[in-house]
Amino acid sequence: MKDLLAPLLTPANIAMAFAALNVLAFAAFGIDKWKAQTGRWRTSEATLLHLAFLGGTPGAYLGRKLFRHKTRKQPFVRNLHTIAFLQVMAIVGWNGWDLANQFWK
Repeated sequence: MKDLLAPLLTPANIAMAFAALNVLAFAAFGIDKWKAQTGRWRTSEATLLHLAFLGGTPGAYLGRKLFRHKTRKQPFVRNLHTIAFLQVMAIVGWNGWDLANQFWK
């Protein structure tokens, strides 16, 4: 399985997937705001949070700010902040682990 995925996990493909996920998260916030204003069936908060959790946090924050959507809704805001915090900690931890491994070689 690892041999099948290795050619797909290039830096360019990972960056493209990250960008696409952020565009999707951004669009989801805009579409949900439009649905809220027009009385239509809404996108669930769980879906919006899942998009952020999967890597769309920057798009989610930009969508919140630009569309002024879900800015005061608790616990949604707290959950989004928690996801962002955990992602930052994961990046810091990954980089610290990588740095430590380079140091001890």
